[in-house]
Amino acid sequence: MPVEPIPSIFDLPDPRLAEGDVVAVGGDLSPGLVLQAYRKGMFPMGLEDGHLGWWSPVERAILPLGGLNVSRSLRQSVRRFQVTVDEAFGDVIVSCAVPERDGTWITDEFIETYTGLHELGWAHSIEVWDSEGVLVGGLYGVNIGGLFAGESMFHRARDASKVALFHLMVIMSSGDGGLVDVQWKTPHLESLGSVTVGRDRYLELLEDHIDLPSPFPGH
Repeated sequence: MPVEPIPSIFDLPDPRLAEGDVVAVGGDLSPGLVLQAYRKGMFPMGLEDGHLGWWSPVERAILPLGGLNVSRSLRQSVRRFQVTVDEAFGDVIVSCAVPERDGTWITDEFIETYTGLHELGWAHSIEVWDSEGVLVGGLYGVNIGGLFAGESMFHRARDASKVALFHLMVIMSSGDGGLVDVQWKTPHLESLGSVTVGRDRYLELLEDHIDLPSPFPGH
């Protein structure tokens, strides 16, 4: 079972009170505050001015269970790669944070925080390996009950990140119901089946799912 981190000295506001995507600025990246954020429908991400922002998009992207668009090539790739869960969390998050990726916001401090959440049982990774045992793709995120809040994914081989997402959806579909949060809808995520819901609706879905049993192994 996941272990609760030390509670934060900070208290994040209700995202319903915010006019835009950014709900609050400041605080720290302690595991306790980050976990509080997800439970309230927020996630941390750096702002352009270097400060820490707590985000709850007005239009939130989710990937409905059963809604993943599985192409013929993806079905072939699912059979071609090996997939594991939580065997190389550190390698996955570092791969997602490589400097050459445009727009990366995953700093060393973020890596330390999410690695801490992983050690406490809240953050998980899905790893994709080629036939030679080389890590070629994966994703990571935070799981609370029936919520999986996806943070980032990467690939070094065609369809490898999609294979990780496919297996995430298999895991989430094995429980009593799941909410897969992908933050913002991008053309790539839209092509995979993501849809947007308003912030109020997302918070309603969060409340419905957060206390469900986790479908992840070991919970």
